[in-house]
Amino acid sequence: MTQTTTNPIKPFSNISLSSNFTPKTFLKPHPPPTTTTTTTTTTIFISKPKTLSFKIHSSSNSAPPPSSSDTDTDFLFSILHAIPDWADHIKERGMRKKRTLYDHEKWIQHRSSLRHWRHVSSSLTSRVILSLVPPVIAFTSFAAVIAGYNSAVSLHWLPGFFPVLRASTLPYQLTAPALALLLVFRTEASYSRFEEGRKAWMKVIAGTNDLARQVISGVDNSVNAPLKKALLQYIMAFPVALKCHLIYGLDVRQELQNVLEVEDLAIVLNSKHRPRCIIEFISQSLQMLKLEESRRNALESKISGFHEGIGVCEQLLGIPIPLSYTRLTSRFLVLWHLTLPIILWDDCHWIVIPATFMSAASLFCIEEVGVLIEEPFPMLALDELCKLVHNNIQEAIASDKIIQAQLTAKIRSHSKEHSPNGRPTS
Repeated sequence: MTQTTTNPIKPFSNISLSSNFTPKTFLKPHPPPTTTTTTTTTTIFISKPKTLSFKIHSSSNSAPPPSSSDTDTDFLFSILHAIPDWADHIKERGMRKKRTLYDHEKWIQHRSSLRHWRHVSSSLTSRVILSLVPPVIAFTSFAAVIAGYNSAVSLHWLPGFFPVLRASTLPYQLTAPALALLLVFRTEASYSRFEEGRKAWMKVIAGTNDLARQVISGVDNSVNAPLKKALLQYIMAFPVALKCHLIYGLDVRQELQNVLEVEDLAIVLNSKHRPRCIIEFISQSLQMLKLEESRRNALESKISGFHEGIGVCEQLLGIPIPLSYTRLTSRFLVLWHLTLPIILWDDCHWIVIPATFMSAASLFCIEEVGVLIEEPFPMLALDELCKLVHNNIQEAIASDKIIQAQLTAKIRSHSKEHSPNGRPTS
Protein backbone atom coordinates (compact mmCIF):
# COMPACT_ATOMS: atom_id res chain seq x y z
CA MET A 1 0.00 0.00 0.00
CA THR A 2 1.34 3.40 -0.97
CA GLN A 3 1.47 5.91 1.83
CA THR A 4 0.25 9.38 0.95
CA THR A 5 2.11 12.30 2.44
CA THR A 6 0.59 15.73 2.99
CA ASN A 7 2.11 19.10 3.72
CA PRO A 8 2.13 20.04 7.38
CA ILE A 9 -0.65 22.43 8.42
CA LYS A 10 0.01 25.15 10.94
CA PRO A 11 -1.93 24.19 14.07
CA PHE A 12 -4.81 26.37 15.22
CA SER A 13 -5.85 26.92 18.76
CA ASN A 14 -9.26 25.31 18.23
CA ILE A 15 -10.15 22.99 15.32
CA SER A 16 -13.39 21.10 14.82
CA LEU A 17 -13.87 18.45 12.14
CA SER A 18 -17.22 17.33 10.78
CA SER A 19 -18.24 15.01 7.96
CA ASN A 20 -21.23 14.82 5.66
CA PHE A 21 -22.43 11.39 6.76
CA THR A 22 -23.91 9.94 9.94
CA PRO A 23 -22.86 8.80 12.48
CA LYS A 24 -20.10 11.32 12.99
CA THR A 25 -17.47 8.84 14.16
CA PHE A 26 -13.96 8.30 12.95
CA LEU A 27 -13.47 4.82 11.48
CA LYS A 28 -10.35 2.92 12.26
CA PRO A 29 -8.30 1.96 9.20
CA HIS A 30 -8.77 -1.62 8.05
CA PRO A 31 -7.28 -3.75 5.27
CA PRO A 32 -9.20 -3.57 2.01
CA PRO A 33 -11.18 -6.81 1.94
CA THR A 34 -13.09 -8.14 -1.03
CA THR A 35 -16.09 -9.00 1.12
CA THR A 36 -17.92 -7.18 3.81
CA THR A 37 -16.38 -6.74 7.21
CA THR A 38 -18.75 -7.49 10.06
CA THR A 39 -18.41 -6.76 13.73
CA THR A 40 -20.66 -7.59 16.61
CA THR A 41 -22.22 -4.16 16.68
CA THR A 42 -21.64 -2.45 13.31
CA THR A 43 -21.52 -3.62 9.73
CA ILE A 44 -19.32 -1.53 7.45
CA PHE A 45 -19.51 -1.72 3.67
CA ILE A 46 -16.63 -0.62 1.51
CA SER A 47 -17.96 1.94 -0.94
CA LYS A 48 -16.82 5.05 -2.76
CA PRO A 49 -14.94 7.40 -0.48
CA LYS A 50 -16.98 10.18 1.06
CA THR A 51 -15.94 13.81 0.92
CA LEU A 52 -15.18 15.28 4.28
CA SER A 53 -15.81 18.92 5.00
CA PHE A 54 -13.59 20.57 7.57
CA LYS A 55 -14.50 23.72 9.49
CA ILE A 56 -11.61 25.48 11.14
CA HIS A 57 -12.47 27.79 14.04
CA SER A 58 -9.83 29.98 15.50
CA SER A 59 -9.97 30.86 19.16
CA SER A 60 -9.34 34.53 18.40
CA ASN A 61 -12.36 36.76 17.66
CA SER A 62 -10.66 38.83 14.96
CA ALA A 63 -12.05 38.58 11.44
CA PRO A 64 -9.85 37.23 8.68
CA PRO A 65 -7.78 39.92 7.04
CA PRO A 66 -9.23 41.26 3.78
CA SER A 67 -7.67 40.07 0.60
CA SER A 68 -5.31 42.28 -1.33
CA SER A 69 -7.84 42.68 -4.16
CA ASP A 70 -10.50 44.04 -1.78
CA THR A 71 -8.00 46.45 -0.26
CA ASP A 72 -6.92 47.69 -3.67
CA THR A 73 -10.55 48.14 -4.74
CA ASP A 74 -11.42 50.14 -1.63
CA PHE A 75 -8.33 52.27 -2.09
CA LEU A 76 -9.24 52.93 -5.73
CA PHE A 77 -12.80 53.91 -4.82
CA SER A 78 -11.53 56.22 -2.08
CA ILE A 79 -9.28 57.98 -4.61
CA LEU A 80 -12.10 58.31 -7.15
CA HIS A 81 -14.44 59.72 -4.50
CA ALA A 82 -11.90 62.13 -3.02
CA ILE A 83 -12.42 64.96 -5.53
CA PRO A 84 -16.26 64.68 -5.70
CA ASP A 85 -16.47 64.59 -1.89
CA TRP A 86 -14.24 67.66 -1.66
CA ALA A 87 -16.37 69.49 -4.25
CA ASP A 88 -19.60 68.58 -2.43
CA HIS A 89 -18.11 69.80 0.84
CA ILE A 90 -17.26 73.15 -0.78
CA LYS A 91 -20.78 73.39 -2.20
CA GLU A 92 -22.59 72.58 1.06
CA ARG A 93 -20.36 74.94 3.01
CA GLY A 94 -21.33 77.67 0.57
CA MET A 95 -25.01 76.81 0.99
CA ARG A 96 -24.71 77.50 4.73
CA LYS A 97 -22.98 80.83 4.16
CA LYS A 98 -24.96 83.81 5.41
CA ARG A 99 -26.23 86.20 2.75
CA THR A 100 -26.36 89.94 3.25
CA LEU A 101 -28.90 92.52 2.19
CA TYR A 102 -27.74 95.13 -0.27
CA ASP A 103 -27.38 98.78 0.67
CA HIS A 104 -26.30 101.77 -1.40
CA GLU A 105 -22.59 100.97 -1.09
CA LYS A 106 -23.10 97.38 -2.20
CA TRP A 107 -25.13 98.48 -5.21
CA ILE A 108 -22.35 100.87 -6.25
CA GLN A 109 -19.85 98.02 -6.00
CA HIS A 110 -22.24 95.68 -7.81
CA ARG A 111 -22.44 97.86 -10.94
CA SER A 112 -18.82 99.00 -10.85
CA SER A 113 -16.88 98.83 -14.13
CA LEU A 114 -14.26 96.71 -12.35
CA ARG A 115 -16.78 93.99 -11.56
CA HIS A 116 -15.58 91.76 -14.41
CA TRP A 117 -12.00 91.71 -13.16
CA ARG A 118 -13.24 91.17 -9.59
CA HIS A 119 -15.40 88.24 -10.65
CA VAL A 120 -12.64 86.60 -12.70
CA SER A 121 -10.05 87.03 -9.94
CA SER A 122 -12.36 85.33 -7.44
CA SER A 123 -13.01 82.30 -9.66
CA LEU A 124 -10.80 80.01 -7.59
CA THR A 125 -12.90 80.73 -4.50
CA SER A 126 -16.29 80.43 -6.20
CA ARG A 127 -18.25 77.47 -4.87
CA VAL A 128 -20.10 77.13 -8.18
CA ILE A 129 -16.84 76.76 -10.10
CA LEU A 130 -15.18 74.54 -7.51
CA SER A 131 -18.19 72.23 -7.45
CA LEU A 132 -17.68 71.66 -11.20
CA VAL A 133 -14.14 70.34 -10.80
CA PRO A 134 -15.14 66.61 -10.94
CA PRO A 135 -17.15 66.67 -14.21
CA VAL A 136 -14.81 69.11 -15.94
CA ILE A 137 -11.73 67.06 -15.04
CA ALA A 138 -13.46 63.82 -16.09
CA PHE A 139 -14.53 65.05 -19.53
CA THR A 140 -11.26 66.86 -20.18
CA SER A 141 -9.35 63.69 -19.32
CA PHE A 142 -11.60 61.68 -21.59
CA ALA A 143 -10.90 64.14 -24.41
CA ALA A 144 -7.16 63.73 -23.79
CA VAL A 145 -7.51 59.94 -24.02
CA ILE A 146 -9.42 60.20 -27.32
CA ALA A 147 -6.84 62.62 -28.70
CA GLY A 148 -3.97 60.36 -27.67
CA TYR A 149 -5.64 57.29 -29.19
CA ASN A 150 -6.37 59.00 -32.53
CA SER A 151 -2.82 60.36 -32.69
CA ALA A 152 -1.39 56.90 -32.04
CA VAL A 153 -3.54 55.42 -34.82
CA SER A 154 -2.59 58.19 -37.23
CA LEU A 155 1.13 57.66 -36.50
CA HIS A 156 0.73 53.87 -37.00
CA TRP A 157 1.78 53.12 -33.45
CA LEU A 158 -1.15 50.73 -33.20
CA PRO A 159 -2.11 47.84 -35.48
CA GLY A 160 -3.93 48.76 -38.66
CA PHE A 161 -7.32 47.39 -37.62
CA PHE A 162 -7.69 50.13 -34.96
CA PRO A 163 -9.88 52.89 -36.49
CA VAL A 164 -9.60 56.63 -36.00
CA LEU A 165 -12.53 57.85 -33.88
CA ARG A 166 -14.19 60.57 -35.93
CA ALA A 167 -17.75 61.54 -36.84
CA SER A 168 -19.71 64.18 -38.69
CA THR A 169 -20.61 67.43 -36.96
CA LEU A 170 -24.15 67.35 -38.35
CA PRO A 171 -25.67 65.62 -35.25
CA TYR A 172 -24.22 68.34 -33.03
CA GLN A 173 -25.55 71.08 -35.27
CA LEU A 174 -29.01 69.56 -35.00
CA THR A 175 -28.98 68.94 -31.24
CA ALA A 176 -27.23 72.14 -30.10
CA PRO A 177 -30.46 74.23 -30.13
CA ALA A 178 -32.23 71.49 -28.16
CA LEU A 179 -29.53 71.53 -25.49
CA ALA A 180 -29.61 75.32 -25.31
CA LEU A 181 -33.39 75.38 -24.88
CA LEU A 182 -33.22 72.64 -22.25
CA LEU A 183 -30.69 74.60 -20.20
CA VAL A 184 -32.67 77.82 -20.55
CA PHE A 185 -35.93 76.19 -19.45
CA ARG A 186 -34.19 74.43 -16.57
CA THR A 187 -32.64 77.64 -15.29
CA GLU A 188 -35.86 79.61 -15.81
CA ALA A 189 -37.87 77.05 -13.84
CA SER A 190 -35.36 77.25 -10.98
CA TYR A 191 -35.44 81.05 -10.99
CA SER A 192 -39.25 81.05 -10.83
CA ARG A 193 -38.99 78.93 -7.66
CA PHE A 194 -36.44 81.36 -6.24
CA GLU A 195 -38.76 84.27 -6.99
CA GLU A 196 -41.72 82.49 -5.41
CA GLY A 197 -39.75 81.81 -2.24
CA ARG A 198 -38.63 85.44 -2.08
CA LYS A 199 -42.20 86.70 -2.41
CA ALA A 200 -43.41 84.28 0.26
CA TRP A 201 -40.79 85.55 2.69
CA MET A 202 -41.56 89.17 1.90
CA LYS A 203 -45.19 88.51 2.84
CA VAL A 204 -44.08 86.84 6.08
CA ILE A 205 -41.81 89.77 6.98
CA ALA A 206 -44.49 92.35 6.11
CA GLY A 207 -47.12 90.46 8.12
CA THR A 208 -44.81 90.21 11.10
CA ASN A 209 -44.06 93.94 11.10
CA ASP A 210 -47.73 94.81 10.66
CA LEU A 211 -48.89 92.54 13.48
CA ALA A 212 -46.21 93.89 15.80
CA ARG A 213 -47.19 97.47 14.93
CA GLN A 214 -50.85 96.82 15.71
CA VAL A 215 -49.98 95.15 19.01
CA ILE A 216 -47.69 97.99 20.06
CA SER A 217 -50.19 100.71 19.24
CA GLY A 218 -53.47 98.95 20.02
CA VAL A 219 -52.83 97.05 23.26
CA ASP A 220 -52.99 98.95 26.50
CA ASN A 221 -49.84 98.64 28.60
CA SER A 222 -51.58 99.31 31.91
CA VAL A 223 -53.80 96.23 31.62
CA ASN A 224 -51.92 93.82 29.34
CA ALA A 225 -48.27 94.67 29.95
CA PRO A 226 -46.92 91.11 30.63
CA LEU A 227 -48.94 89.51 27.82
CA LYS A 228 -48.04 92.31 25.43
CA LYS A 229 -44.33 91.83 26.09
CA ALA A 230 -44.60 88.06 25.62
CA LEU A 231 -46.69 88.47 22.46
CA LEU A 232 -44.09 90.73 20.88
CA GLN A 233 -41.42 88.14 21.70
CA TYR A 234 -43.44 85.44 19.94
CA ILE A 235 -43.92 87.67 16.90
CA MET A 236 -40.16 88.29 16.67
CA ALA A 237 -39.46 84.57 17.11
CA PHE A 238 -41.73 83.38 14.28
CA PRO A 239 -39.48 84.35 11.30
CA VAL A 240 -36.47 82.86 13.08
CA ALA A 241 -38.28 79.57 13.70
CA LEU A 242 -39.45 79.47 10.08
CA LYS A 243 -35.89 80.09 8.87
CA CYS A 244 -34.55 77.22 10.99
CA HIS A 245 -37.40 75.02 9.74
CA LEU A 246 -36.45 75.61 6.10
CA ILE A 247 -32.64 75.67 6.16
CA TYR A 248 -30.77 72.50 7.12
CA GLY A 249 -28.14 72.53 9.84
CA LEU A 250 -29.18 75.59 11.85
CA ASP A 251 -29.16 75.47 15.66
CA VAL A 252 -32.70 76.40 16.72
CA ARG A 253 -31.75 76.78 20.37
CA GLN A 254 -28.96 79.20 19.61
CA GLU A 255 -31.13 81.20 17.21
CA LEU A 256 -34.05 81.59 19.63
CA GLN A 257 -32.36 81.81 23.02
CA ASN A 258 -32.05 85.61 22.83
CA VAL A 259 -35.67 86.02 21.71
CA LEU A 260 -37.78 83.69 23.86
CA GLU A 261 -37.75 82.98 27.56
CA VAL A 262 -36.36 79.68 28.81
CA GLU A 263 -39.74 78.08 29.54
CA ASP A 264 -41.21 79.10 26.20
CA LEU A 265 -38.07 77.97 24.36
CA ALA A 266 -38.28 74.51 25.93
CA ILE A 267 -41.85 74.07 24.70
CA VAL A 268 -40.91 75.21 21.19
CA LEU A 269 -37.92 72.90 21.02
CA ASN A 270 -40.01 69.90 22.07
CA SER A 271 -42.64 70.53 19.42
CA LYS A 272 -42.57 68.72 16.08
CA HIS A 273 -43.40 71.84 14.03
CA ARG A 274 -41.79 74.84 15.68
CA PRO A 275 -43.20 77.66 13.51
CA ARG A 276 -46.77 76.43 14.11
CA CYS A 277 -46.02 76.11 17.83
CA ILE A 278 -45.07 79.78 17.94
CA ILE A 279 -48.24 80.64 15.99
CA GLU A 280 -50.18 78.84 18.70
CA PHE A 281 -48.41 80.96 21.31
CA ILE A 282 -49.45 84.09 19.39
CA SER A 283 -53.06 82.93 19.03
CA GLN A 284 -53.43 82.01 22.69
CA SER A 285 -51.90 85.31 23.75
CA LEU A 286 -54.37 87.23 21.60
CA GLN A 287 -57.25 85.33 23.18
CA MET A 288 -56.07 86.24 26.68
CA LEU A 289 -55.66 89.95 25.95
CA LYS A 290 -58.37 92.27 27.24
CA LEU A 291 -59.40 93.76 23.93
CA GLU A 292 -62.50 94.61 22.02
CA GLU A 293 -63.73 91.75 19.86
CA SER A 294 -63.29 93.73 16.64
CA ARG A 295 -59.68 94.57 17.45
CA ARG A 296 -58.95 90.98 18.45
CA ASN A 297 -60.38 89.72 15.15
CA ALA A 298 -58.25 92.22 13.25
CA LEU A 299 -55.13 90.95 14.98
CA GLU A 300 -56.04 87.29 14.46
CA SER A 301 -56.58 87.88 10.75
CA LYS A 302 -52.85 88.48 10.42
CA ILE A 303 -52.11 84.92 11.56
CA SER A 304 -53.60 83.47 8.37
CA GLY A 305 -50.75 85.12 6.45
CA PHE A 306 -48.27 83.18 8.61
CA HIS A 307 -49.96 79.88 7.78
CA GLU A 308 -49.97 80.78 4.10
CA GLY A 309 -46.25 81.56 4.19
CA ILE A 310 -45.49 78.24 5.88
CA GLY A 311 -47.52 76.38 3.25
CA VAL A 312 -45.77 78.04 0.30
CA CYS A 313 -42.30 77.53 1.79
CA GLU A 314 -42.90 73.87 2.65
CA GLN A 315 -44.24 73.26 -0.84
CA LEU A 316 -41.10 74.73 -2.39
CA LEU A 317 -38.92 72.71 -0.04
CA GLY A 318 -40.71 69.39 -0.50
CA ILE A 319 -41.55 69.45 -4.22
CA PRO A 320 -38.59 70.02 -6.57
CA ILE A 321 -38.66 70.53 -10.30
CA PRO A 322 -39.83 67.24 -11.90
CA LEU A 323 -36.92 64.84 -11.55
CA SER A 324 -37.28 63.58 -15.11
CA TYR A 325 -36.47 67.13 -16.28
CA THR A 326 -33.33 67.29 -14.15
CA ARG A 327 -32.19 63.80 -15.19
CA LEU A 328 -32.75 64.56 -18.88
CA THR A 329 -30.61 67.69 -18.64
CA SER A 330 -27.82 65.81 -16.86
CA ARG A 331 -27.84 62.89 -19.29
CA PHE A 332 -27.91 65.20 -22.28
CA LEU A 333 -24.87 67.09 -21.01
CA VAL A 334 -22.93 63.90 -20.26
CA LEU A 335 -23.57 62.32 -23.68
CA TRP A 336 -22.81 65.62 -25.37
CA HIS A 337 -19.35 65.91 -23.81
CA LEU A 338 -18.52 62.23 -24.17
CA THR A 339 -18.94 62.49 -27.95
CA LEU A 340 -17.57 66.03 -28.33
CA PRO A 341 -13.88 64.97 -28.81
CA ILE A 342 -14.88 62.50 -31.53
CA ILE A 343 -16.98 65.09 -33.35
CA LEU A 344 -14.29 67.79 -33.23
CA TRP A 345 -11.29 65.62 -34.00
CA ASP A 346 -11.10 66.29 -37.75
CA ASP A 347 -11.32 70.05 -37.28
CA CYS A 348 -9.41 70.56 -34.03
CA HIS A 349 -7.16 67.54 -33.40
CA TRP A 350 -5.40 68.19 -30.07
CA ILE A 351 -7.39 71.37 -29.57
CA VAL A 352 -10.32 69.12 -28.61
CA ILE A 353 -8.87 69.09 -25.09
CA PRO A 354 -9.22 72.85 -24.35
CA ALA A 355 -12.45 72.91 -26.39
CA THR A 356 -13.96 70.18 -24.23
CA PHE A 357 -12.75 71.96 -21.11
CA MET A 358 -14.41 75.25 -22.12
CA SER A 359 -17.64 73.56 -23.16
CA ALA A 360 -17.92 71.49 -19.96
CA ALA A 361 -17.03 74.43 -17.73
CA SER A 362 -19.62 76.74 -19.31
CA LEU A 363 -22.57 74.39 -19.86
CA PHE A 364 -22.23 72.53 -16.57
CA CYS A 365 -21.92 75.89 -14.79
CA ILE A 366 -25.28 77.00 -16.19
CA GLU A 367 -26.86 73.72 -15.08
CA GLU A 368 -25.24 74.01 -11.65
CA VAL A 369 -26.67 77.48 -11.08
CA GLY A 370 -30.12 76.14 -11.88
CA VAL A 371 -29.71 73.32 -9.38
CA LEU A 372 -28.48 75.68 -6.64
CA ILE A 373 -31.30 78.22 -6.89
CA GLU A 374 -33.90 75.44 -7.14
CA GLU A 375 -33.89 75.43 -3.33
CA PRO A 376 -34.39 79.17 -2.79
CA PHE A 377 -34.08 79.57 0.97
CA PRO A 378 -30.30 79.14 1.38
CA MET A 379 -29.91 81.73 -1.40
CA LEU A 380 -31.97 84.37 0.43
CA ALA A 381 -30.62 86.66 3.14
CA LEU A 382 -32.95 85.21 5.76
CA ASP A 383 -30.59 85.93 8.66
CA GLU A 384 -30.52 89.61 7.77
CA LEU A 385 -34.30 89.69 7.29
CA CYS A 386 -34.94 88.14 10.71
CA LYS A 387 -32.47 90.52 12.32
CA LEU A 388 -34.15 93.42 10.53
CA VAL A 389 -37.56 92.38 11.91
CA HIS A 390 -36.15 92.14 15.43
CA ASN A 391 -34.54 95.57 15.22
CA ASN A 392 -37.67 97.14 13.74
CA ILE A 393 -39.89 95.83 16.53
CA GLN A 394 -37.44 96.89 19.24
CA GLU A 395 -37.22 100.33 17.69
CA ALA A 396 -41.01 100.54 17.45
CA ILE A 397 -41.34 99.68 21.14
CA ALA A 398 -38.84 102.34 22.13
CA SER A 399 -40.26 105.00 19.84
CA ASP A 400 -43.83 104.23 20.95
CA LYS A 401 -43.07 105.41 24.50
CA ILE A 402 -41.33 108.54 23.25
CA ILE A 403 -44.11 109.39 20.83
CA GLN A 404 -46.83 108.83 23.45
CA ALA A 405 -44.99 111.07 25.90
CA GLN A 406 -44.54 113.75 23.24
CA LEU A 407 -48.22 113.68 22.21
CA THR A 408 -49.36 113.70 25.82
CA ALA A 409 -47.20 116.75 26.47
CA LYS A 410 -48.73 118.52 23.46
CA ILE A 411 -52.25 117.80 24.67
CA ARG A 412 -51.45 119.16 28.09
CA SER A 413 -49.81 122.25 26.73
CA HIS A 414 -52.73 122.82 24.39
CA SER A 415 -55.23 122.57 27.26
CA LYS A 416 -53.23 125.02 29.34
CA GLU A 417 -53.14 127.57 26.56
CA HIS A 418 -56.99 127.93 26.57
CA SER A 419 -59.09 128.85 29.52
CA PRO A 420 -62.48 127.22 30.20
CA ASN A 421 -64.32 130.26 28.77
CA GLY A 422 -62.31 130.15 25.53
CA ARG A 423 -59.95 133.02 26.32
CA PRO A 424 -56.25 132.30 26.25
CA THR A 425 -54.47 132.44 29.54
CA SER A 426 -51.59 134.84 30.14
